[in-house]
Amino acid sequence: MMINSDSPEAWMVSGPGAERRILCQDEGLMMVAFRFAKGGEGLPHSHPHVQTTYVSTGLFEFTVDGVTKTLAPGDAMIIPTNVVHSCVCLEEGVLFDAFTPRRDDFMEAHGLPTT
Repeated sequence: MMINSDSPEAWMVSGPGAERRILCQDEGLMMVAFRFAKGGEGLPHSHPHVQTTYVSTGLFEFTVDGVTKTLAPGDAMIIPTNVVHSCVCLEEGVLFDAFTPRRDDFMEAHGLPTT
């Protein structure tokens, strides 16, 4: 089990106008907070993890597998494995994402062990 505090060094750049921090994780599941400035982007990408996204604050335009939708606070979605997705932040906000299994690439980028 890992629990991160909200210290400034826990955050790292994850894209243009976006930062992330790992909240908690084990091999099978990971929760990550993302904060975006207005105009911030989650650039198009895919990964072998199933992802859930919950909009805590702000307004986001998500494109998932070529379909674009606007999500507001309280909205949530599931992004299937290996599907190309991206987002643009329309109003400054925070997303909470969960990944299964854990994103070891995030662990390594944050300098955390994966074993």
